Amino acid sequence: MAEPTKNAAREPILEVRDLVKHFPLTQGILFKKQVGAVKAVDGISFELYQGETLGIVGESGCGKSTVAKLLMNLERATSGEVFYKGEDISKLSGRALKAVRRNIQMVFQDPYTSLNPRMTVGDIIGEPYDIHPEVAPKGDRRRKVQELLDVVGLNPEYINRYPHQFSGGQRQRIGIARGLALNPEIIICDEPVSALDVSVQAQVINLMEKLQDEFNLSYLFIAHDLSIVRHISDRVGVMYLGKMAEIGTDEQIYDHPTHPYTQALLSAVPVPDPEARAGRERIILSGDVPSPANPPSGCRFRTRCWKAQDKCAEEVPLLAVPERFASSGSLAAHDSACHFAEEKDVVGAA
Repeated sequence: MAEPTKNAAREPILEVRDLVKHFPLTQGILFKKQVGAVKAVDGISFELYQGETLGIVGESGCGKSTVAKLLMNLERATSGEVFYKGEDISKLSGRALKAVRRNIQMVFQDPYTSLNPRMTVGDIIGEPYDIHPEVAPKGDRRRKVQELLDVVGLNPEYINRYPHQFSGGQRQRIGIARGLALNPEIIICDEPVSALDVSVQAQVINLMEKLQDEFNLSYLFIAHDLSIVRHISDRVGVMYLGKMAEIGTDEQIYDHPTHPYTQALLSAVPVPDPEARAGRERIILSGDVPSPANPPSGCRFRTRCWKAQDKCAEEVPLLAVPERFASSGSLAAHDSACHFAEEKDVVGAA
């Protein structure tokens, strides 16, 4: 597991600063006029270090997948910066963007729709070599594709099969093989196991951990399953309505959460042990998630928070170490965007 002290001594391989993505809301047919905006991502910052896994969690609609698309430049950011090895890649295009994408690859959520049903597995995994021919000469591509199939645990003889001839877990392995084809340094995983059975999820997660050690990969792992994120991540960031609510090491977030939203999420994690389940506190949030087109003023979580006070509506809380924990040296001393951050023992969260 990566340690904050080690990270502090080295430069991040990927750095995100105040990233914003607003999708315009328009009115009219011939003469469209913007009447608002969906604030999908509204100013988030984080770092990713070489060889570590940063997990991003949050409920559906909080902006996790939009972040993944922004990092790949599949969506253009409204504002903010994304630095890869010190270079701002958020505004690149053409050949410069193509060169960066060779080092930043993506594994998509749905293994059924992310693979072209008209292409063989060999063509799917080998397609990156058509875009970046310098990586593998034409005569060497079939061998490289077979090696990748073997690396992800599939029979190299499956190279001429089509996606419909594989199970869900096997298809996701094909997606991972495609992501590895160009020897990237970063792989962005957008809920890569959410569409798979539990037993298959474990196989894919174990495969990803093995490949990370073998190829020294850095993962940005997006998911809503907290138990899976804890298993694979070195650090975890919790998102709510387009903003980062809390970020820290896996131990800080899971065993010493200080943000009310994180505590509520952890209290909802299923616990198989009946005795532990009986003794835990279940935090039930009131109300619905506000619309990202009209988020609440101040703290975005305040409309569902049991700690909310007038200050929460007036001031946006900064993502920083709470003052009460700053000099404590405890694991609660990590970034949390809450005016009234405090530790809460969420029984059975682990």
